[in-house]
Amino acid sequence: MPSTVRNSLLWLFEAFDQDQTYIRKQMFGCDAAYIDGRLSLVAADRDAPWNGLLVCTARDQHASLVEELPALRPHPVLGKWLYVSQDDPAFEDTAAAAVALVLQRDPRIGVEAKPRSRGRRSLLPKK
Repeated sequence: MPSTVRNSLLWLFEAFDQDQTYIRKQMFGCDAAYIDGRLSLVAADRDAPWNGLLVCTARDQHASLVEELPALRPHPVLGKWLYVSQDDPAFEDTAAAAVALVLQRDPRIGVEAKPRSRGRRSLLPKK
């Protein structure tokens, strides 16, 4: 049964509604935005440290993005991605800037989505 709890941060993704490549999916109990098939942002409206915006990027892009958006920090659990908490005073400005970078197709943001593995059970013949 799908959750009836609405993510209060979905307003962040409204700017993507006009983008034909935009897809929103649930991930870790959060909402993920895919643009051009790349996982770009995750809006997390849960308890810390899942209460803000995760910017999906490669570690070698961290310094450049943090220089441009100083409120971003490596996520405490998913350190490969950057993060700004809703509690940060710069949250709204940082989130808006990250969304704008995604819409501009900034190559520093976005990771290729890996297909889900089906596990070993799918390799077994059906009975």
